[in-house]
Amino acid sequence: MSRIPLQPLQNFVVAARMGNLTRAAESLNLTVSALSHQMRQLEQRLGYALLQRQPRGVRVTPEGQRLLEQVGPHLDAIAQALQPFGARHDRVLTVSALPSMASNWLVPRLGSFVAAQPQIEFNLESSERLTDFERQLQVDAALRVGAGQWTGLHAEPLFDEWLMPMASPSLVERMGGVGARPLSQWPLLGDPDGEWHRWFALIGDTAPPRYVAMLNDSEAHHRAALDGFGVALGRVTRARLLLDSGQLIALSPQRLKTRWSHWLVYPPRSSTHQGFLAFREWLHAQAVEHARHMKTLVAPWG
Repeated sequence: MSRIPLQPLQNFVVAARMGNLTRAAESLNLTVSALSHQMRQLEQRLGYALLQRQPRGVRVTPEGQRLLEQVGPHLDAIAQALQPFGARHDRVLTVSALPSMASNWLVPRLGSFVAAQPQIEFNLESSERLTDFERQLQVDAALRVGAGQWTGLHAEPLFDEWLMPMASPSLVERMGGVGARPLSQWPLLGDPDGEWHRWFALIGDTAPPRYVAMLNDSEAHHRAALDGFGVALGRVTRARLLLDSGQLIALSPQRLKTRWSHWLVYPPRSSTHQGFLAFREWLHAQAVEHARHMKTLVAPWG
């Protein structure tokens, strides 16, 4: 028997699983007559019937069922293996970002990019996991936090990250107002990176011997501050909207620079992606605006 083309086998699997030639043809972007013709040709080449036509669809014959069981899983495996190698289009852009960065910084600004580039289909992958550009070929770029050293990738600085002590209005009221007592006497939410020690060293004070709670998750850290549980040494990028809206109040006119910054990271293959190049230009403009706002918000330290 001569080699059977793959496409009729793929179409047979779809028709057999759906049990209806009309629905199968629609999903395959074929006419019913074209799909029926393919199935007849496949049956002729194999020498036995695969589908039995019925008033309300089709029924798989015993021979067709054996073929489905043998071929179907292999076709599924091929489709899954080829998924990362989908055709790249300049009008489809996929960017990865940490959930906190996505929800608190990127998404509130994204409307202006979509409005300016309506022809681009923008996909945002929000994940805590680091993008593997060699395996995740559908991802064109990522927003990362770090020192800017990622082997084999282009890394462009966006803006620095800053820390500020911040608390809810309810806690500020209970403590008698901002500046009513030294910060070391407030209920502080500890951080595992020891940034409070840097803060108190810069202001010439000593960090308290204990904290009201130790939280190693940034989201929980800011949530506890919002709920009035204690004072967070919060990330300004994460908390800017909360500070601007008054849901959190800065307890000091100063800010402390962290040891890491925000970066745009992308593989060499994205350098010719027109959609990415438009996003890159827009993103850097947004980063400049953010840095300018930071200068008016508070004075820097460190």
